[in-house]
Amino acid sequence: MVRAVIFDVDGTLVDTNDLHTASWVEAFRHFGHEIPFETVRRQMGKGGDQLIPTLLPPDVVERQGDEVKAYRGELFMRDYLPRASAFPEVPALFRRVHAAGQRAVLASSSKANEVERYKEIAGIADLIDGATTADDAEHSKPSPDIFLAALERIAPIPPGEAVVVGDSPFDAEAAAKAGMRAVGLLCGGFTEDDLRKAGFVAVYRDPADLLANYERSPLAEG
Repeated sequence: MVRAVIFDVDGTLVDTNDLHTASWVEAFRHFGHEIPFETVRRQMGKGGDQLIPTLLPPDVVERQGDEVKAYRGELFMRDYLPRASAFPEVPALFRRVHAAGQRAVLASSSKANEVERYKEIAGIADLIDGATTADDAEHSKPSPDIFLAALERIAPIPPGEAVVVGDSPFDAEAAAKAGMRAVGLLCGGFTEDDLRKAGFVAVYRDPADLLANYERSPLAEG
């Protein structure tokens, strides 16, 4: 029986993956590192703690990592976040979750002020039963920390009675480590092959497509 749905935010509910990528590319360039857009784009779904060590040598991470992360965060909030928009039918999907008697939780490793803005953009501030931020997890995805923190918000629901909805392979990897199944959305920019290989049990186009197929989806099982 599915008693809770745990939603990733970036690329799943809000169209921000390209904006995040562009802000990282600009931040790396500011510190003298030219990293192609597509190289960074493949890492979307990770937080800065996981992304930076993937793209920069260890000595550079040690020397500049914190500065790059801080600069990128300010840059994103100032120049990129104002361009973000929600994917279609997000509030309707959350209302459908509640109509089924299920809990809806956001699992984001973004900063608290970003998460609050995402709630506004998506129109779901009054439709969620809890949310996580960067303060709730030591490590971002593909570590399971953020999904385990989301489960704590709705305790005592066990992992086997919750389903994750995400858009990146790292969501599926983190969900599996947390003992949960994951449903994938293509709106984050990864291919269906990428998502199925990562372990998503079902894949839909976007929140609207998941809503339209809710009764036949893993979210409705049981």
